[in-house]
Amino acid sequence: MENENDYRPLADRMRPASIEYYVGQKHILGSGKPLRQAIEQGSLHSMIFWGPPGTGKTTLARLISKSCNAQFLTLSAVLSGVKDIRTAIDKAHQYRDVYNKDTVLFVDEAHRFNKTQQDAFLPYVEDGTIVFIGATTENPSFELNNALLSRLRVYVLKSLSEKELNEILDQALTDNVNGLSKHELKIDENALLKLSKVADGDARRALNLLEIISDFAENKIVTQELISDVLKDGSLRRFDKSGEAFYDQISALHKAVRGSNPDASLYWFVRMIDGGCDPFYIIRRVVRMASEDIGNADPRGIRLALDAWETQERLGSPEGELAIAQAIIYLACAAKSNAVYKGFNLAMKDAKELGSLDVPLHLRNAPTSLMKELDYGKNYRYAHNEADAYAAGENYFPEDMKPREYYHPVNRGLEIKIAEKLAILRDRDKLVDK
Repeated sequence: MENENDYRPLADRMRPASIEYYVGQKHILGSGKPLRQAIEQGSLHSMIFWGPPGTGKTTLARLISKSCNAQFLTLSAVLSGVKDIRTAIDKAHQYRDVYNKDTVLFVDEAHRFNKTQQDAFLPYVEDGTIVFIGATTENPSFELNNALLSRLRVYVLKSLSEKELNEILDQALTDNVNGLSKHELKIDENALLKLSKVADGDARRALNLLEIISDFAENKIVTQELISDVLKDGSLRRFDKSGEAFYDQISALHKAVRGSNPDASLYWFVRMIDGGCDPFYIIRRVVRMASEDIGNADPRGIRLALDAWETQERLGSPEGELAIAQAIIYLACAAKSNAVYKGFNLAMKDAKELGSLDVPLHLRNAPTSLMKELDYGKNYRYAHNEADAYAAGENYFPEDMKPREYYHPVNRGLEIKIAEKLAILRDRDKLVDK
């Protein structure tokens, strides 16, 4: 007789039956941790699990429901609408009326529900009709509305370590009911380690790969070569181009450059490339770094960044990526200044707050006779006709605006010279003012 396990994927079959067999997430499930205590006490509360794929969000929700002897209902935000939500709520009401027990409503990919759909849960979370457990790979503070988020406790799940993945794979290899024990696979420690590495913190991926590999193993022997053949390119790095990991990694790259660490900068760059990131996105951000964090301390930085952009356009990958790496390393090693960035923001603030102040008459161009009659350009001092090509004491700001100093060069790189020049010019302005 066929067993239902014959049709279920290994990853599904190997879900732990109790919290004691759950692997990973010790930071929230370790002895004495609040979530662990809540589970042991049968004290349910609504929550959201936020973490990468394959970290055990669905499994943990099931175990919580089981430990509290609650009804477990699931919704997929991809496939469900308001009608499905209402049906689940009706089932929860019926279960409470008949059995006087709680219902856990697990919502997978909760971030995919729109704001209106999220609002539909609110009254039922508040009155206890359901215990809401959501799972998301995206930052809930961005993807969930504040009304719902304020009623949930957020638990962050982490990628599984290679040691934890090894433990899960070992369970699958030795389990004679749900696992692959009957296959009698022979897999050495190095092959197991390789499998854990390519799974990249994702337990589901690790088990799926093991199941596939078991079908190809000649003489029941699993080698590193077999794993490489199954994987083809050997690279399965996690990089969601629209998700949290994407923004975390570009943030790490930017901060490593700003922190003058070329090695970490290079690491995050290749991590993103390895994960499938568009090189043009990275080089756009690199140009931004050149202006924001290096600025006039080393003006060559922005030119080198633009040259790398052009190289990528002309040569493509991987040659262009090497040019981007060159630009990144140069910027990381360059003198740093955010004076331009700060000055820009200060000027923008004034532009927004002070309104549409008129251009002073002496700064206006006068191409027509009428404009000249209206005193456009009158008394303008042509700088090139002045000593050192500088019109000391001239005002270039609107008449109703007190002159500002937005740009404050730092004592690094070329800005040392710029600061010295500006100091001399301002001293000359003061002499005229006197």
